[in-house]
Order: sequence, then C-alpha cells, then structure tokens
Amino acid sequence: MTVEVVAAIAAVVLALVGLVGIVFPVLPGSILVGGGALVWAIWGTSGWGWVAFGVAVVLLLIGGLSSWALTGRSLQQRQIPKWPIAVGLLLGIVGMILLPGFGLPIGFVVGLLVAEWYRVRDLRQAAVTSWETVKALGLGILIELGCAMLATAVLAVSVATAW
Repeated sequence: MTVEVVAAIAAVVLALVGLVGIVFPVLPGSILVGGGALVWAIWGTSGWGWVAFGVAVVLLLIGGLSSWALTGRSLQQRQIPKWPIAVGLLLGIVGMILLPGFGLPIGFVVGLLVAEWYRVRDLRQAAVTSWETVKALGLGILIELGCAMLATAVLAVSVATAW
C-alpha cells in the first residue's frame, strides 16, 4: 500500500468516526473530521488536499460556533443554567459505562431531569425545561453535524479526485 492510500483510508475513517462523535458526544467529532482532512492534506498527493482542508476547517468552525451560539442563546432565553446540563453529562457518562450504546442519552436525560427537578422543585416544570434543553442541544448537534457532513463530503471529493 502506498502512503497516499493509507492517508486516504485514515482520513476517511477519522472523518466518519468524527461524524459519529458529533451525534454521540463521547469523541471530539468536529476535531476528528478536521484531523482527517489534515491527514489527507499532508500525506495525500492531491493538489486539492489543502483546499479541502481549508474548506473543511471553515465549515467545521461555522458549525461549531453557530451550534454553540444558538444553543447558548436558547438556554439563556429560557433561563436554564448550565449546571443541570453538567449533571446530565455526568450521568450520561455513567450511563454509557453501565449500558453501552444507549446509556449516554438515557443517563443524560435522566440526569438533566433530576437536576432540573431539584432546581425548580416541580416535576412538571422540570420536565418542560428539560425538554426545552434537549431540543436546544439537539438543534446544536444537527447544525454541527450538517456542517461536518459537508466537510466530510468535501474531503471525499478531494480523495476521489486523487484517482
């Protein structure tokens, strides 16, 4: 196998694992997609490798920053503090260990609901704010995922044009 083939395989695998990491935030998804593009830019022989890397970085920055800004604004408008989300993430990690595959989202939602219940002292209100938080985070994930998918498509085109 040539260096170019190994670089292409590594770049695509990193990008695909990165996409999964965005949906299941255990891995740094956008960073892995960008890392895949960087691997291709450095070791691929396509002249488009650096162009693909530049476009991918711009798309990933747009996705990450807009996800962060929109999610933060939505949570701020609803006056939802960050600590219940942190509790949800912590219980999500515990859930991931106890129930691989589905434990992360289940643990996150349960942790978020319990933290919100503690915060507002009303289960119905806690359910409403928890659902609003999940929707805001979901929108952020969709935006970041969409931009990362575009970046992966740019990388794939760059890899495909090398042959």
